[in-house]
Amino acid sequence: MRFTLAMVITALPFFVAAIPQSAKQRGQVIPLSKLSSLVDADKGVSLEALNSHIALTTAKILHGFDNFEKNTGASHPFAVKGAQKRNSGGLPLAPLSSRFNRWFGTISVGTPPTNFVVLFDTGSSDLILPNNECDDSCDGHTLYDPKASLTSIELGEPFNVQFFGGEGAFGYQFIDNVTIAGLTATRQTLGAAVHYSQGLQIRRFAGDGLLGMAFPAISRYHQNPVFQTLVTEGQTDEPVFAINLADPRPELYIGGTNPDMYTGDFAWTPVTQTGFWQVHIDSVVGNGQNVLSNVAAIIDTGTVGIHGLRSDVAALYAATGGTPFSLGQNFYSFPCDAVPSISFTFGSTSFPFPAVAFNVGSVDDPSECVGAIIVGTAPFWIVGSAFLKSVYTAFDVSNERVGFATLA
Repeated sequence: MRFTLAMVITALPFFVAAIPQSAKQRGQVIPLSKLSSLVDADKGVSLEALNSHIALTTAKILHGFDNFEKNTGASHPFAVKGAQKRNSGGLPLAPLSSRFNRWFGTISVGTPPTNFVVLFDTGSSDLILPNNECDDSCDGHTLYDPKASLTSIELGEPFNVQFFGGEGAFGYQFIDNVTIAGLTATRQTLGAAVHYSQGLQIRRFAGDGLLGMAFPAISRYHQNPVFQTLVTEGQTDEPVFAINLADPRPELYIGGTNPDMYTGDFAWTPVTQTGFWQVHIDSVVGNGQNVLSNVAAIIDTGTVGIHGLRSDVAALYAATGGTPFSLGQNFYSFPCDAVPSISFTFGSTSFPFPAVAFNVGSVDDPSECVGAIIVGTAPFWIVGSAFLKSVYTAFDVSNERVGFATLA
């Protein structure tokens, strides 16, 4: 049976009885899997896929700008007036390189619970799942059936997200229980999609949905993201989550940091504008030269590469021997036997960008390799998983800061 808000008031005692009563815990681990391996069969680079990824990421950021203005009544400071969302539905999300991966984990939703595999995305704020009434665009995914959940509440509000290009994902909003590693958000707003764009369909997206972990200011629903709901409901001792994307044990840690995953102290850097996890990179160093300083960036686990402003990226490769790639205007290449030495400084601490992560691979010429730092079209840098695999990253919601530490 599907419940409306009016019916819930009458039935509230029954809902309370149905809600799992999880004890407050310091931290819980969610193992992560590379279910969406962006790799060509020949280990080479797909320029079509790289361009598609840039377009999709840009559309996601512009969607966040729209939500920010809707929720706060003010334009995001970096929003470009007149910018339009890009329709990239026709661009296939083909494999990239084995060094470019997207990371997924399992959550459960509803009463009784149903498990879903989701992409944990610090570059967005909403939970999106495929509805059991979805058209054939959701075939192959596990479907959310609100009628089968005793704790589902239909809000009667539509949603439409477009950051995956084309028609995007659209459907209707519900409230339900969402559980991550035994911690339950009991009144979590989620979107149940009745259509998925090509970027979310099973042949291109291994997970069932997305779980945004940024701030409420960029929520399409104008509600708390799942983690903030857990914090508000007292499910965690610490308003912090942390991510390790390195093998052999990639994980999302809810409610603190996992001391087994890092050494030394965290280098903390403040969030400069709530909405995204937006910070400043103190400096970008290439081959020992301080090339860039005080660079605005967002930390985004849903992006695989590193996107930078065109002038910044050109300056960095000019200092490190890279040249514009002949087959794609947004990319730079370098001799495969002379990978540039790159590092980022956060919170006055320098973190190297390992050569094996920076080198995406070759295209046609096996001696010419493409760099993971590419020209983006967002108005700030986007630091994605290509770099985040080399550090342990903590996201502190209460103190609005991001911390980086050396991997154990």
